[in-house]
Amino acid sequence: AAGAPKPLPSSGPKSLREMPHPLATSNSEEMGPALTPSPDLLLPRGIADKDLSLPNGTPVDTSSPASSSSLLNRLQLDDDLDGETRDLFVTVDDPKKHVCTMETYITYRVTTKTTRAEFDLPEYSVRRRYQDFDWLRNKLEESQPTHLIPPLPEKFVVKGVVDRFSEEFVETRRKALDKFLKRITDHPVLSFNEHFNVFLTAKDLNAYKKQGMALLSKMGESVKYVTGGYKLRSRPMEFAAIGEYLDTFSLKLGTIDRIAQRIIKEQLEYLVELREYGPVYSTWGGLEVELSEPLEGVSACIGNCCTALEELSDDMTEDFLPVLREYILYSESMK
Repeated sequence: AAGAPKPLPSSGPKSLREMPHPLATSNSEEMGPALTPSPDLLLPRGIADKDLSLPNGTPVDTSSPASSSSLLNRLQLDDDLDGETRDLFVTVDDPKKHVCTMETYITYRVTTKTTRAEFDLPEYSVRRRYQDFDWLRNKLEESQPTHLIPPLPEKFVVKGVVDRFSEEFVETRRKALDKFLKRITDHPVLSFNEHFNVFLTAKDLNAYKKQGMALLSKMGESVKYVTGGYKLRSRPMEFAAIGEYLDTFSLKLGTIDRIAQRIIKEQLEYLVELREYGPVYSTWGGLEVELSEPLEGVSACIGNCCTALEELSDDMTEDFLPVLREYILYSESMK
């Protein structure tokens, strides 16, 4: 059909399992000398071993501005964090629809509770729309170029196919935005970013968007210029290997995603037919007294199949597909 989506290009017969891991030791001639993973994957090798400085000689501090209340927080893994060690809590809830003359959009309430000295108040509550979250992510990329920024849920929505104002879509996006902020909150560096502080506390975020926080913008551009220039002059072989691995990884995940969606679609179509097919045996059993017991048994069996198929489809839709798509988004962020 003319409106059918174009398939992703095939990555060839070579499977992902057959590919060597980019950080694993390899003696093949194609990969060159053995690759040893850098001790700090957040910084290219060479940058982590020396102090960075801007073109004007100003040293660049790649560590986070620590506060005394969060020193213990940095030493904890994500799974070990609890209410006693965490000092910053952020939640996204209460979506609301706004209808204006020029546009219609959804805003979400962002609630912050903290004991950090960097915040003037212990609690904040502001409303943000999707483009505000996008602004935050862009600012984090500019000011923290050596860190992996968590991905946002996809913005693109096909009109007529997905209703972006439906309760189901809004709730799915709310969960994704909440996860996005929680990942930044738990990060020992990104959570101290000044742009993140503004996003959580400013009543009027548009004012900050316009004025741009000149000093921080210049610093972010300078750091990005330094790291970008370094990668152009001398880029470790790890980056090329990881880039190739990510390309194949994304293609394989994209194929799995398309297959999973097709399976779910066919399961739902089959479920509709089963629901119409089951009652036929019950009606038949009412007409054939001698066969009523086996016919009712067939009808009950079809009912059980309907229930199991519905649960399977729900599990794939709610648990499998979102995680799969998040892996795809994260691979794009790493690129």
